[in-house]
Amino acid sequence: MKVVAVANQKGGVGKTTTALNLSAALALRGQRVLLIDLDPQANTTSGLGIECDGEGTVYPALLGQATVREKIIPTGRDNLSLIPSHMDLAGVEIELARGDDHLTRLRTHLQGLKPNDLFDVCILDTPPSLGVLMTSALAAADEILIPLQCEWFGLEGLAKIVHVIDQIRESGANSELSLEGIVMTMFDGRTNLAKQVVDEVRNYFPEALYRTVIPRTIRLGEAPSYAKTIFEHDPTGIGANAYSNLADEFLTRHAAVGPVLA
Repeated sequence: MKVVAVANQKGGVGKTTTALNLSAALALRGQRVLLIDLDPQANTTSGLGIECDGEGTVYPALLGQATVREKIIPTGRDNLSLIPSHMDLAGVEIELARGDDHLTRLRTHLQGLKPNDLFDVCILDTPPSLGVLMTSALAAADEILIPLQCEWFGLEGLAKIVHVIDQIRESGANSELSLEGIVMTMFDGRTNLAKQVVDEVRNYFPEALYRTVIPRTIRLGEAPSYAKTIFEHDPTGIGANAYSNLADEFLTRHAAVGPVLA
């Protein structure tokens, strides 16, 4: 099971949209996907039409009161399972910070899932902050996927998250954490600014940058209000096409992490 954290400490960059729709696209390709919502705002959870209370989240597992496996629920979509979130998850930041091993608890739980061969990919949707939940996710992940908005401020956020990756490695919490890729989001091909930002990222991170860019489209923004993925809401639109291409590129990079259905 490959554990991928979708992370950026800057909000409004398409992080949850990417975590949700990349997970859905991989599931449609036969990958067994576990999506974990670590953001107390619970947008991934509500975007799938799922309601949750505080006990249904990863909270009890992180406090040693349950296992991660006990919190996994079906989403009603083939190959896609979820550990949901709830606003109460914000409280775990305070409780976890009291323990010396707070950075490695999630990692320990997810490592325990790997021998069971239940999933091919685990995607972590992280909160837009540098708190305990974000750093726990980075300590637990094999790789980080960074969604980056096509604006100049996004470049500042990229420098910060790359610095955090280095800190996680150097701390010993996860020395093997790698930058899996950077996905440019909210791309508007009509503007020179968007193209300039993509070019700038390509100059600095040529290997990490995905060829696929996610366009700015109202359909991606409105899909969660219908509790649908983009493939359910607008399956033939440019948003669905972009996330389909992103999933294909992801699988090519990983030489497929599990069985792929034609």
